[in-house]
Amino acid sequence: MKNATVAILRTTPQRVYEDIRKLMEMARVREALKSQATTILKDNISWHFPFLSANTTPWQLEGVIRGLKAVGFSDLVAVHNNTVVTDPFKGGRLNKLEPIYRQHGIPEKYNFLADQIAWEIYRPKARMRVLDQIFPKGIKVPSFFRGKNIVHLPTAKCHIYTTITGAMKNAFGGLLTTRRHYTHSVIHETLVDLLAIQKEIHPGMFAVMDATFCGNGPGPRTMIPVEKGLILASSDSVAIDTVAAKIMGFDPMRIDYIRLAHEDGLGVGKIEEIEVLGEDISDMNFHFSVGDNLASRVGDLLWFGPLRRFQKLFFRTPLVYLFILGSYIYHDWLWWPFVGKRLMDVLETNSEWGKFFASYPPEVKG
Repeated sequence: MKNATVAILRTTPQRVYEDIRKLMEMARVREALKSQATTILKDNISWHFPFLSANTTPWQLEGVIRGLKAVGFSDLVAVHNNTVVTDPFKGGRLNKLEPIYRQHGIPEKYNFLADQIAWEIYRPKARMRVLDQIFPKGIKVPSFFRGKNIVHLPTAKCHIYTTITGAMKNAFGGLLTTRRHYTHSVIHETLVDLLAIQKEIHPGMFAVMDATFCGNGPGPRTMIPVEKGLILASSDSVAIDTVAAKIMGFDPMRIDYIRLAHEDGLGVGKIEEIEVLGEDISDMNFHFSVGDNLASRVGDLLWFGPLRRFQKLFFRTPLVYLFILGSYIYHDWLWWPFVGKRLMDVLETNSEWGKFFASYPPEVKG
């Protein structure tokens, strides 16, 4: 008997909402979430610019909201996080997510605004691999998260530090404070700790992953979007990331965070132990590779290389603002206008899903 279930379907813009509803039911969303609890929608804005494959897509969000309401989950709230290099307000607008929340009457909260969400010290029951050492004064989590279901909305893409980024990585922004960059040198162990915490504070967890466009290359931003027309869902964050890694061309158990989570019994990381419903993925291999960009080369030196001993100097003092400025210059002022925006212009003209994004309801154009 298989130990986890992941549903995967091929879809088109004409039927994507119905397919997401079907996908969620195949992955047994009713059983995964507690019916009496509020459900948090945790979208993924890796970049404020509207770059397909990097961010939750509007059809992914719309389909999930419709799918949840169809099976009786109507008490929904969105929670957004902030990073030093991404503007969540601009991201929600340019990626055409904000009007969807408004249309469905879903309140939005920002975990970095003190008047909206308070943080509290949480003492996990599970053994922590690293978080208790990184935050010796206590691991803080948003008080609002406790006792609520959570539905993650990641995309299938590569990541310069974790090989791929999916459902497990999607908790990184929402569950940790803006000092989450302290964990980068032990990012794999951090994701495992966060999953253990999620299992303690959320009565139900679910993930719907968009792979209509997948991100190949040095993600989560500077990628090449590859149109695949797939959607995935599961109540097992490890299993859905495992299937995503497999179809992208990686060995899931060689990705540390997947292997460690599997070893800790937090989910299933062995593809042969996962029941895959829908598409046959046995021969599916996108042959993706992560590669490097300027940010990853600098990161390798500072987080994992010979300069690792100076991390506290670089990232826990005002010197960190130099790296933030460098990231803005590289990503927002150079890569986006000269590479990313041009890729999006081509996609919106020549690809099925790109045209769908470009023609999304006029009121959401930003």
